[in-house]
Amino acid sequence: MKRLTLLCGASALIGLLVGISVVGTNRSWRSSEAQAVQPADAAVDFQQLPSDQQAVAQVTSEEQVSVLVYENVNPSVVNISTRSVQIDRFFMLQREAEGSGSGAVIDKQGHIITNFHVVEGADAIEVTLASNLSFTATLVGGDKEHDIAVLKIDAKPEDLRPISMGNSSDLRVGQRAYVLGNPFGWDGTLTTGIISSLNRDLPSRAEGRSMHSLIQTDAAMNPGNSGGPLLNTNSKMIGMCVAIATKTGQNAGVGFAIPVNRIKQIVPELISNGRIVRADIGIVEVMETDSGLVVARLDPDGAAAKAGLQGFRRVVQRRRQGPVIYETETIDRSHADRILEVDGQPMRSGVQFRDKVGEYRPGNVIHLTLVRDGKKIEVAVTLGGR
Repeated sequence: MKRLTLLCGASALIGLLVGISVVGTNRSWRSSEAQAVQPADAAVDFQQLPSDQQAVAQVTSEEQVSVLVYENVNPSVVNISTRSVQIDRFFMLQREAEGSGSGAVIDKQGHIITNFHVVEGADAIEVTLASNLSFTATLVGGDKEHDIAVLKIDAKPEDLRPISMGNSSDLRVGQRAYVLGNPFGWDGTLTTGIISSLNRDLPSRAEGRSMHSLIQTDAAMNPGNSGGPLLNTNSKMIGMCVAIATKTGQNAGVGFAIPVNRIKQIVPELISNGRIVRADIGIVEVMETDSGLVVARLDPDGAAAKAGLQGFRRVVQRRRQGPVIYETETIDRSHADRILEVDGQPMRSGVQFRDKVGEYRPGNVIHLTLVRDGKKIEVAVTLGGR
């Protein structure tokens, strides 16, 4: 079974041996003037051609798209290096750990987006632009569940090239995709592929949570690509690289990216608040049944309790035996509400219910369809925040 591995490596390529094999390709070219007398496979002296014709002759239309994507976006992609001090608990010694990842400039104020796991626990963060200018970065905000973080550097506006963000709601399987980042610390590396699938779900770094509706691609991702952009042929960011499926720790042709539309929703809140304030309904525990979710436990000060929802009841019975009073506690489940729907959507699992509530914002009103004492009722709940 394939193991999901986050891309961020502990170090940026120490002692990696790179073998490069060159495959020659025979190309044929004929000018319109010599077409009648020059064989199709005749050799061409490209040095004798005008410079613009040399470029056209040596780069296909498909290659031109890749070249333009790289040239348009590479100035917006950054290399992120981190340092942290870790404690060896056995010897009680300190040791310094280093990490690396990728990111993208999103505005002229110096904000950089990357994965939360790239900078998590870092004591020092350094951002290097494509121009080789380096800056100390500060963490503005981050969210572990969505694995998104925002950094800020003190750079001149003229040194910053914000990336152009696209739309991830209309992506199609088979569409060309590009990954640009710093695998193994090799900055400015472009890989190509297609969108292999959509709406993939992976476990989140936040315990008990999931990352939903991720983009799957076969464009090569490796350690160091974390936080780098996934691009379309229009040089627009459609996602952010986050994880790969692998048995070896390196690329196996299955990578995942966070959709850019989700990034556009989350980043403004991270910049303004430093964190995401999530909606909270105040239902602590539910019991799954074949006919809905039984409310087991409520937060007494939560939104659901204020709306009048009912959970399990603790029943304490006392009996006297001579001078001694004995207490017996039982749980009465007969009066607990059973949730059938949330705003018309049937609820079949606790995870589905939690994720549905997570689609709303604090202060939003949601409508629950319940069964109480054998009767179906509707209850409106104004969500709180956490």
